[in-house]
Amino acid sequence: MTAEPGTTADLAPSDASWRSDRAHFWARSLRGWDLAFYAMWALGVAAFLFEPPSSNPPVAFGLATFAVLLVAYLVLGRRAAMTGNPRLALAYLAVMFVSVCVVVSVSDTGTLLLFIAYSQVWYFASSRRAGVLLTVVLTILVFTTFGLQSDISSLAEAGSLITQAGIVVAFSMLLGLWVTQVSEQSEERAELLTRLEEAQADAADSHHAAGVLAERERMAREIHDTLAQGFTSVIMLSQTAGADLRRGDPAQASERLSLIERTARENLAEARALVVASAPVGLDGSTLVEALERLARRFGQETGVRVRVVADGDAPAGLARDREVILLRAAQEALSNVRRHAKARNVELVLAAAPGSAVRLEVADDGQGMDPAAVEGFGLRGMRERVTSGGGLLAVTSDVGLGTRVQVTLPSGADTDVTDGCVPRGEPTDGEEDR
Repeated sequence: MTAEPGTTADLAPSDASWRSDRAHFWARSLRGWDLAFYAMWALGVAAFLFEPPSSNPPVAFGLATFAVLLVAYLVLGRRAAMTGNPRLALAYLAVMFVSVCVVVSVSDTGTLLLFIAYSQVWYFASSRRAGVLLTVVLTILVFTTFGLQSDISSLAEAGSLITQAGIVVAFSMLLGLWVTQVSEQSEERAELLTRLEEAQADAADSHHAAGVLAERERMAREIHDTLAQGFTSVIMLSQTAGADLRRGDPAQASERLSLIERTARENLAEARALVVASAPVGLDGSTLVEALERLARRFGQETGVRVRVVADGDAPAGLARDREVILLRAAQEALSNVRRHAKARNVELVLAAAPGSAVRLEVADDGQGMDPAAVEGFGLRGMRERVTSGGGLLAVTSDVGLGTRVQVTLPSGADTDVTDGCVPRGEPTDGEEDR
């Protein structure tokens, strides 16, 4: 079948991509063309045997020509179809043209081979232009042979033969061009379908990879916000208990050991919650305010920092559990930063209503603060990602010697907009490398 118009004008193009496309097309349609060739060849042989030749050459000469055509198809035509080699295709067409003319010259039944010849011209042609040219050449050869055999003696006979040739050429061209167009459209649809399937497969792989990455990042944030902080508490409490023992204060050391045991148990419960993807232990069977108060109380016991929880009565009630988790994790991360960096004596944790049906969480300390130009670390990046995933905004304000304020504003409903009191989403915030 032919290539797109204008893509090639040569009868034997050498372009590698063309060969690949032709080989692919021929390989798909070869079986049908095999059957058609063998059927028409057998009919031609049978008709030739049952009808005496119209000229002197013996029957054996005609049968030999049929045999040459069959061998040429097997050796040249099929190899051209299987390999996509245009030179083999042209060699086969040349043999076929000569064979058809020879059979036509010795028997009228040779016209049956024209069904093979005209169809295979369009099958092996490299382009529409090549198909038209080969059709004209074949018609001239065949009808010239007819004219020589018929001993044309008048203009009327010549005109009739030319008319027949024109009709044959026109019919062959129209049929060939139509079949070519249909086949090319079919090939284009098949190619588009293949590309679509490949694109869908690539998209599925990308979505899977993105899902794996998102889940990995989620687990990293969860571990950082729960287990890592719990282990940090255990380490600091162990160091403090050791110091108490060295000072000869076993009662204080015993209290620290009790806190270590409680923290370890809570860490174990958090680990189990992560495994089964359930709610945080702090929210299990309690409200967000109660969870924040327990968090503040334990933080104060572990660090000696005074934590004051202020819960505004106007704060939206009935927050979805996923939003409560975001606020609780933000409070845990903010207090963890206070523990590691702030050197604060007092912390205020405020939960209040915000304009636009939103809830606001603030964690402010009176510690040493930090340089506004400091780079935001993993903890704050994870907090920001968690907050923005819930449609909220995170703002961190601090300066050296002036403490730090972390503010999370989160919509209480799916259709609310948060704009009050926060920096625009994606704006750089302050923090230290570990924050």
